[in-house]
Amino acid sequence: MARLIAVAFTLLGLAIAGPSHAADISGVWLTNTADAQIRMAKCGAHMCGTIIWLKEPKDPRTGKMPTDEHNHDPAKRSRPLLGIQVALDFRPSPQDPGKYVGQFYNADDGSTYEGSISQQSADALRVEGCLLMFCQAQIWTRVKHWAVGRTLMSRGGRTRCFDAAPYTPHARRSPR
Repeated sequence: MARLIAVAFTLLGLAIAGPSHAADISGVWLTNTADAQIRMAKCGAHMCGTIIWLKEPKDPRTGKMPTDEHNHDPAKRSRPLLGIQVALDFRPSPQDPGKYVGQFYNADDGSTYEGSISQQSADALRVEGCLLMFCQAQIWTRVKHWAVGRTLMSRGGRTRCFDAAPYTPHARRSPR
């Protein structure tokens, strides 16, 4: 009888726990080269990553905001890099419940690659992009403090952050 009760509790525990799911990768992540911050958030039923900060907010060649100049679609080459999605439609992998699979857009060459994201720790993501059987992995680190749509001071001077929701300054109080 004791064995039957133990088996019942074990099965109940497995039923309550359910299948294991990929970790929550929401948040802001600094790329391995520290040149961009990517905000990972829900986009419909999946996860997407958007560039919200660039280390170099101005293109040194033009003095203007960097654009998606290498995009294969000529109509998109003039769009600013801030605000574009670079991690597209990531969803939990059916083969590995600890991993998300989707596509990465690489603004350096204008191409999209199959990829995966897995959480290495609470503050580190392993991101991997693949072309055929050749893959390249990076570690992105969680950004603890970030501002949305405001100008920040950094060691290199002013830096502009971007978020899909525009920054609205607080209304001034009227004098009493």
